[in-house]
Order: sequence, then C-alpha cells, then structure tokens
Amino acid sequence: MSSTTQARARIDSLLDANSFVEIGARIKARATDFNLKQTDTPSDGVVTGYGVVNGHLVYVYAQDPGVLGGSIGEMHAKKIAGLYDLALKTGAPIIGLIDSTGLRLEESTDALNALGEIYFKQAQASGVIPQITAVFGNCGGGLAVAGAMSDFVFVESSNGKLFVNSPNAIEGNNAGKCDTSSADFQTEAGNVDVCTDEAGIYAGIRDLVDILPSNNSDIAFVDCTDDMNRATDASGDVASLVVSLADNGSVFETRKGFSEDIYTALIRLGGATVGVVANIEQKMTADGAKKAADFVDFCDAFEIPVLSLTDVTGFKACKCCEKRVASNAAKLAYAFANATVPKVNVYIGKAYGSLYSAMNSKAVGADICFAWPDAEIGCMEADAAAKIIANDKSADEISKTASDYAALQNNVESAAARGYVDNIIEAVYTRKYVIGAFEMLANKAVEGPAKKHGTV
Repeated sequence: MSSTTQARARIDSLLDANSFVEIGARIKARATDFNLKQTDTPSDGVVTGYGVVNGHLVYVYAQDPGVLGGSIGEMHAKKIAGLYDLALKTGAPIIGLIDSTGLRLEESTDALNALGEIYFKQAQASGVIPQITAVFGNCGGGLAVAGAMSDFVFVESSNGKLFVNSPNAIEGNNAGKCDTSSADFQTEAGNVDVCTDEAGIYAGIRDLVDILPSNNSDIAFVDCTDDMNRATDASGDVASLVVSLADNGSVFETRKGFSEDIYTALIRLGGATVGVVANIEQKMTADGAKKAADFVDFCDAFEIPVLSLTDVTGFKACKCCEKRVASNAAKLAYAFANATVPKVNVYIGKAYGSLYSAMNSKAVGADICFAWPDAEIGCMEADAAAKIIANDKSADEISKTASDYAALQNNVESAAARGYVDNIIEAVYTRKYVIGAFEMLANKAVEGPAKKHGTV
C-alpha cells in the first residue's frame, strides 16, 4: 500500500517526523462473501502502528476511506484490538483517526463481533491509558459509540460527521433541516471536546498528549519555567483567570461549546498537570453539573489533581433542567467526594446552598479551601433569607435582617471561623497559594472503604 494514502498522511501529520512504525501492514480481509475475494483490501482499511508525539510514545490507528470506505470488518477490528493490547502492556495513549462508512455489511456477524471486541478493549483501557479519537469523515452507528468511549473527541469542523442515527433517519427531520451529525451540533450536545480544522486537530492532540500522563501510574510533570510566585490577574472573566494561573498561560479547555456555565480545562501549575473546574455563571445547569462531574472522574482516574474555582448561587430553574438536575447534581457531589487525588478549592465569589457543598467543599473532601476576601458562603443570599426569617415584618426590619444575615452568616470570615475555609487570601496571590497547596499534597494517600465501585 502506498505511503501516500490519506490514512498514512494523517498519521505523519500528527506524529513527530519519521517516528511512525507500522504494524500489520500486510493484513487483508479474509471474508469471501459477495465477491470480497476479488476486492483488494490492503491493510484491511486501517493503518496501525506506533510513534512519538513530542517525544511521548503513542499508538495510533487511521482508517483509510479508500479501502471499502474504511468500513469495519473482522481483520480491521482485530488490528485495532491488537493495538490496544500493546498500548495497555506499555502504558501509552492510543489515538484513533476516524473516517469510516461503518460496519462492513458483507461480513455481517463477523463485523458485529469484531466491533464488540473493540468495545471490550476500550472498556479495559478506560482509566488506564488515555484514549483520544479524532473524526475526519464519517463516524456513525456503532463506531460513534466507540468514539464516545474514548476520553477526548476531536471533530473536523467541515467534514466530520458524528452520529448514531443519520439525520435523515430521524422522523420529521433531514440533514437540510437539522444536521444532527454535524460537528457544531455534536459539540453543543457535549459529545465533542474540540471542533476545529484538520491542522487544529493535529496541534490540539499534540498539546493534549504533552500535558496528559501516559497512563494511570504516570505523573505528568515538567520543570516549571514560569515564576511560581508571580501575581495573578483576577480582573477579567474566569477563562482569563485560569490563563493567569497557568504556567506560561498554557490551557487545554475541554468540551468547549457545551454547557458554558461550567469551564473545565487542563493546565500546568508549578510544572504539574492540574484539572480546573470553574463556575462561569452563578446558576449551574444540569448539563454543567454532568460536564464537571465527568471531568473530575477523568482527573481522578489518571491521578491528576483538581482545582475548583467556585462562584455559584444555585441551579438554573427551567423545565428542561429539572428533568435531570437532581441526578446530575448527585453525580457532581459524588465525583468530588469520591476523588482521592489532591483537591484544592478557591471561593472566588459566592457559594450558596447545596452547590456550596457539592462544588468541592470541605464537607465532600476538599483538602484545602481558600477564599478571596469578598467571597460569600451561606445557605442563600441575604435578601432572600431575610424575607423568610423576617416574614410579615416591616420593610425596614427585613432590610436590617438582610444586613445582619450578610454580616453574621454569609461573610467569608464566618466560614473561616468554623474551619470551612483554611485561609482568606488576596486574589493577586492565588497562584502562589494554590501551587504551594498542591506541592504540600503531592504525597497524599487515601484508602476508602472496600468496594468494587460506586453506583451514582
């Protein structure tokens, strides 16, 4: 098979120059039904092998749409499953470059069984090695499930199609009316981490591999070239704050474009990779709670410390959110409580009600909690609390009750006096304090109750 195929070109664009070593190049389909015997199937439509990204070992497979549409047959899937075995043995990330028409119909149950083998390998690898999927063409049907089983999904903004059911198969719909397979639609649905052009995908994956640990026993750390004690700029929005906190301002945001009330990203702090969960809006959505919970679960699986930046007053009130908010809020509280990695929380604004508890509070296991001087912590905002406490009282009495409540209950000094906040810090010193806390927690070890896994 020529080295100029699209699949090999994509691999070469991703990996360090001249580092790719192909495995299974001579494998072909062995099925003979429907005249497949007369059809040449070089590499059975998928190029597999290993190489390096910025010096890090990775395994990569790329589907070749020029061979039976890149469809998944028995040997095609066996090559991918074999690559997973190698990645698990050596503890290195696996990257899939997807461009496929789906299951190979000519191979029927053999193809179905083969797809199941890929699912099984992905399940084994989950939480052990990072799994990254990039969609350049079609990723439909059962292959879309395989994509969703990976940790990070990139989709090419113009040609990438991600779907279980094609838009035209949905009753009352067609691609012209609503292209449910489009990169934009799937990004807004929360199924995509990065939607960009082809060059952006290669650059994004390289940045991601660089900041991630290679496996769940690896520690992602580099020498810090930034001033650990430099000032933090807290004058902008949350995204700007995270950039200011990060070493050299380098940030990898996840699920950008989905549930924009929550910001999740990987950064380096003092050389160590840290996951950041931050409130953008003070009302959290059900989707935002799940987005945060999923991210915390990933960080915990790969021993990545978690930093939360809390500024939230409650859940968004709407019929759509109400269908899922309780279960997704439970996932959020569980994710923070269950995570055994070092956890640091900074109250940068308000923290009211049940979300104060769920968002990495001391009560659910935060190791260190800082607060800015103007932060507020309490059951609810003072005006609302006063209307309940001073019910049927005059407007002046309600106003005085609100002032008293704000001073006695919502003042961050009150939370600090009770030990719920470890230190009140000036915003400008946030980077210094957070790095120091994570350095102190570097050897944290937690042994919880014996169980197979939780059920939340």
